[in-house]
Amino acid sequence: VQLQASGGGLVLAGGSMRLSCAASGSTFSTYNMAWYRQAPGKQREFVASITRAGTINYADSVKGRFAISMHNAENTVSLQMDILKPEDTAVYYCNSKPRYGRDNYWGQGTLVTVSS
Repeated sequence: VQLQASGGGLVLAGGSMRLSCAASGSTFSTYNMAWYRQAPGKQREFVASITRAGTINYADSVKGRFAISMHNAENTVSLQMDILKPEDTAVYYCNSKPRYGRDNYWGQGTLVTVSS
């Protein structure tokens, strides 16, 4: 599975940005897709996830501001980020996992910078 993330950049606080992740390979390996982020000097943290069955989870820090969606026909997942804060600044990584097994796939990351 190859994951290609896009959509990062610079945005002012309070603004919006949309990230996309295009997955190649079997849908078996992309049953569970997620976004993680890593801020400078910090560990990578979970942001949001979605399964092909429609189960969605968010980190508490982004609930009510971010929305994850999956587009099965295109095998892509998007992350709509609204009301962005400077603390959302990070490299955002796309992740996919199969429903069963321990395989774990990562995209290359895309930088989101929120300026105050």
